Amino acid sequence: MCGIVGYIGNKNAREVLIDGLDKLEYRGYDSAGMALLSEEELKVRKFKGRLSVLKENVEKENLYGNVGIGHTRWATHGEPSDVNSHPHTSENNNIAVIHNGIIENYIQLKEWLIKEHDIKFKSETDTEVIAHLINHFYNGDLLDAVYKAIDKMEGAYAIGVLCKQEPDKIIAVRKDSPLIVGIGKEENFIASDIPALLKYTRNVYLIENGEVVVLTKNDIKIYNELRQEVKREVYKVNWDVESAKKDGFEHFMMKEINEQPKGVHETLFRRLKEDKVYIDGIKITKKDLERINKIYIVACGTAYHAGLVAKRAIENFAKIPVYVDVASEFRYSDPFVDKNTLFIAVSQSGETLDTLAALREAKRKGARVLSVVNVVGSSVARESDDVFYTWAGPEIAVASTKAFTTQLIALYLIALHMGITNEKLTEKRYFEIIKELKVLPEKIEKILKNTKQIQELADNNFNNNSIFFMGRGIDVDISMEASLKLKEISYINSFAIPAGELKHGTIALVEKGTLVIAISTQKRLTEKMISNIKEVKARGAKVIVVTLESNKDVVKVADDVIYIPETLDILTPVLSIIPMQIFAYYVSIARGNDVDKPRNLAKSVTVE
Repeated sequence: MCGIVGYIGNKNAREVLIDGLDKLEYRGYDSAGMALLSEEELKVRKFKGRLSVLKENVEKENLYGNVGIGHTRWATHGEPSDVNSHPHTSENNNIAVIHNGIIENYIQLKEWLIKEHDIKFKSETDTEVIAHLINHFYNGDLLDAVYKAIDKMEGAYAIGVLCKQEPDKIIAVRKDSPLIVGIGKEENFIASDIPALLKYTRNVYLIENGEVVVLTKNDIKIYNELRQEVKREVYKVNWDVESAKKDGFEHFMMKEINEQPKGVHETLFRRLKEDKVYIDGIKITKKDLERINKIYIVACGTAYHAGLVAKRAIENFAKIPVYVDVASEFRYSDPFVDKNTLFIAVSQSGETLDTLAALREAKRKGARVLSVVNVVGSSVARESDDVFYTWAGPEIAVASTKAFTTQLIALYLIALHMGITNEKLTEKRYFEIIKELKVLPEKIEKILKNTKQIQELADNNFNNNSIFFMGRGIDVDISMEASLKLKEISYINSFAIPAGELKHGTIALVEKGTLVIAISTQKRLTEKMISNIKEVKARGAKVIVVTLESNKDVVKVADDVIYIPETLDILTPVLSIIPMQIFAYYVSIARGNDVDKPRNLAKSVTVE
């Protein structure tokens, strides 16, 4: 969600902040602002709307300062507006604060500050409370004031703080929201994410939960919750800033759709040796698997859908019961988690707060934690017992594409590893699946070379007010992901159901012209799907079917058919989702939407 950038050094902080915030636009936001320390003054400029509005105004004013903090806001408390934008300041303009997260007890703190100091709050935000709270405790020592303030705060936050009376430093704090520190020469940085800093440095500190950082131009000190200084190894970023550029594509989403063959290849072939699965970062033995009597896969959104597919693979290959849960619900459902449970957390960013909270709850109950993440050194990865990194590369578009397909590959490999290790999967079946996995990148390429039909279908159907998806078996899981992709970026009311559930209520919504997208890739269920297609057709629906090249029967009942290459039934999700990603993309384009930055959404959801 919100993007945070801070700079202290010899450059004009204005330019560094604008550049850094520009690299964080993918996180989603509705306003932007900055605070600079300039000529012993704290100058704050903030505006509703795109970053370009802020940039135009501060450049016109030629705002200058060597120390500053910048922010892109995704509204949680109070509507998007100039006043509710960050940074927020204390009444005497001594303290400026930027904040990613939610202060859960801000109402109590606000009431106390009003009673104590008769403070006149300007905004509706929880963040403004932080500025006044730090100022309340300020007595010439900013670090002390920050510690006293965070002792009173409940919730999740990453904050950056400036103080007019101490213009030679920035203080930053991390609690459950991502924060990194960039290391420069006679300059240092803070940010929510690595892309914001790659233009200036590849050396960063990954800040741990509960830590406070003091940055000056020439020094960085990290303190724990007990105010003890801690040492931290430098993390060197080994991917290039060019990975976060569009490379000639109109949008990041289409670029990332086209990067899926590479991502799938990298995630797969890094773990294969002589056609056997060797999983680095995971040390689950046969003895471990004999002890594990259940597996929980917990995630949010697209990652949750990957978990649904993984359930089918693990239960099929390893014969271990699997529960899949939405992370935001997991902690409140009193899950059956104990020392005999394997907990698998799936997250692209590794910073999804709901998933982190669920992970911590599982660990507290004694579960072993395995994570599937895309970002090396992320919070989920650092707090897990075992880590499987996908190799999707940076994903910038809010709607996830290549992260999903690489998560599927990772989870298939984990399932294969479990099945062959606990001897529930025959060697013949094991090698058959690996052989087919190896040719999936080529089959994705084949789909990507033939997108004209999908674009035409999108152009002919973008005006539908509602679209629903249906499937059977594993196709239900992909129907859910396909529906999510469409609603995320097109704003069309779409949903997905098991096709067999049609006559239990949903068919009441079908009328003349209703668009139904049927995913039918499971050979043993083809006849059942044809019956369901006939049911909606009889009520006036238009039907697009996604199916395997060998399925010629479905042509007789569908209005349009999108074919995908042949593969094993269990592996079809890696292929069937590709045309649905492309369809959602072109529908969004036809409707004139901002594909990479859909309204109200954020790439990394770091609040509950």
